[in-house]
Amino acid sequence: MTRRALDQTLDFLRSLDRTANVDEVSRLLLTELADFGIAHVMAGTVPQRGTPTRQQRSHVLLNTFPSEWGQRYLARGYAFHDPTVRQLGFSTMPFAWSDLGPRVAGDAAALKVMNEAGEFALRDGITVPLMTLDGDVAGFSLSGERLALDPADRPMLHLMATYAFGHLLRLRGRNAAVEAVKLAPREREALQWAAEGKTDWEIGEVMGISTHGVDFHLRSARTKLGTTNRTQAVAVALRRGLIH
Repeated sequence: MTRRALDQTLDFLRSLDRTANVDEVSRLLLTELADFGIAHVMAGTVPQRGTPTRQQRSHVLLNTFPSEWGQRYLARGYAFHDPTVRQLGFSTMPFAWSDLGPRVAGDAAALKVMNEAGEFALRDGITVPLMTLDGDVAGFSLSGERLALDPADRPMLHLMATYAFGHLLRLRGRNAAVEAVKLAPREREALQWAAEGKTDWEIGEVMGISTHGVDFHLRSARTKLGTTNRTQAVAVALRRGLIH
């Protein structure tokens, strides 16, 4: 991610913190992402197979998809056939729906879900795999008729979606307020380089330590920040001014 993109993302995080409900989060996201062709967003945890429709609704944190499609999706149990939902169990990085061709080919149920989604102008999209602090698999999908995204945009979307998801959980009251965190100098330095997009090896070269040492500092920072992955840790640290 470029410095400019990082600064723009930080501005978004500040605006997101000022939102007080799901509708405000939705409007902010769609306004911020409109230039990418993103017209709808959906975020939630993955229900276990066989979960009743009523309980499936409780897994949804945010959903701006057309209401008719949402009702059909739940009523027909499409979450258990949706290839984007299945992919959440295999991916840790954002993936485009167009990347799922091999997984959809020959799967009539998956093809049915994707084709019917296209009827509601949900033909193109990108999904960000996430996980809650309780270990629940989750996802954040951004979609529209046709997205104008470059692969270089994915780190920014990953960061935005990760922080937005955490904010939605806080709005729902699932996360307790986090106490003030003090990072050690090496933890802060490792996170700062991670925010600049450097790999563990590159961070180690800059800091003069092994990749094992880098992993130790980043894991320690994640624990202190109450986060489950590097992207979420960077987002939280940026917002709190622990790194810049």
